[in-house]
Amino acid sequence: MIGIVCEYNPFHNGHAWQLGRALQEIDPDAGVVCVMSGDFVQRGEAAVYSKFARAEAACRCGADLVLELPLPWCLSSAEGFARGAVGLLAAFGAQHLAFGSESGDVEALERLAEALLAAETKEQIKALLKKEPQLSYAAARQTVMEARLGEQGRMLKNPNDILGVEYCKAIYDLRLHIEPVAIRRMGSAHDGEGRPGLRSASEIRRLLFSGRAIGGDVPQEALAVYENERRLGREVRGMTNFETAILSRLRLFDEAYFRSLPDAGDGLGERLYQAIHRETSYDAILAAAQSKRYPLARIRRLCLCACLGVRAGMSEGAPPYARVLAANGKGRELLRERSGKGELPILTKPAAVRQLPGNCQGIFGLGADAHDFYALAYPGRDERKPGMDWRLGPTILE
Repeated sequence: MIGIVCEYNPFHNGHAWQLGRALQEIDPDAGVVCVMSGDFVQRGEAAVYSKFARAEAACRCGADLVLELPLPWCLSSAEGFARGAVGLLAAFGAQHLAFGSESGDVEALERLAEALLAAETKEQIKALLKKEPQLSYAAARQTVMEARLGEQGRMLKNPNDILGVEYCKAIYDLRLHIEPVAIRRMGSAHDGEGRPGLRSASEIRRLLFSGRAIGGDVPQEALAVYENERRLGREVRGMTNFETAILSRLRLFDEAYFRSLPDAGDGLGERLYQAIHRETSYDAILAAAQSKRYPLARIRRLCLCACLGVRAGMSEGAPPYARVLAANGKGRELLRERSGKGELPILTKPAAVRQLPGNCQGIFGLGADAHDFYALAYPGRDERKPGMDWRLGPTILE
């Protein structure tokens, strides 16, 4: 079984190429299970299409089974996002983890991961941040790793290699039995995906937001799903339509609440609180809180965590259940094979989460509330019905 961590925002030709390449390099007959972000993604923004639509598109274009990564892990740092997703894949039974990489050098990524987990490295990063408090953690980490590993340390400038390192760290730190496989990206980090001429997801989103066609950049099966979502009034073009809802929620909370959010340390919680009670627009709040030390994506995640009720500590460890969003015939076979094996509960009916122990229902409820919040940005008013996350089961393709 091949595992893939994804957002598919939206699924495009580069993703289809990566899926095919992973099967070619690992096992053409293997099942492909994806762990995908929900309605909000790790960069702290809303996905263009809901998790249900994106999961269906993926299963129509090469994935066999799509599981949802619960909200606290979606809005975590790269480290927390990777730990949650890889931990979920390993618990489900994936033997291989395939991911895109600028370098394609899995051995180098593993060496970087081992070095970053070393106590000496952590102390060096901590000392550098204390000496130069204006540095972001990412910048301090890269400086230390370049000093230690030279050219390999510079790989931490590449966004997909960074995630690859975090995947490897999760495998080592959690002692998971899953093999990382780096699929080299042939284009640049932002201008291509998989091979030259393929647009990245961010480029495709820009085309969508400007009203231009994307038919040449996504598989026809995925395009049909997206066009149906657009016809129904369920396409979310950026954060603009959320602004009033976001501001109304952010202004409700006191300073202590912002200090309780994930990754709000080093004074960022207080800085964000002050910006919220000084500025009059969401973009102005982001700009006022941002600095070299506090990257924009971190602040966007913090704002969404505040709006959606995600507190520090919620993304510890791996998700406690696997919710199925979509599956094809082979995906259904994978589900039958996993049924009754291992300790990971598998949800195909949302209401079944009420029978699960611990904090499962609380975590599911966060995601359900987040879907209600997400639907407020739909152009089609009739599609903004609340409670849909509790009613919708997975899309099953025959």
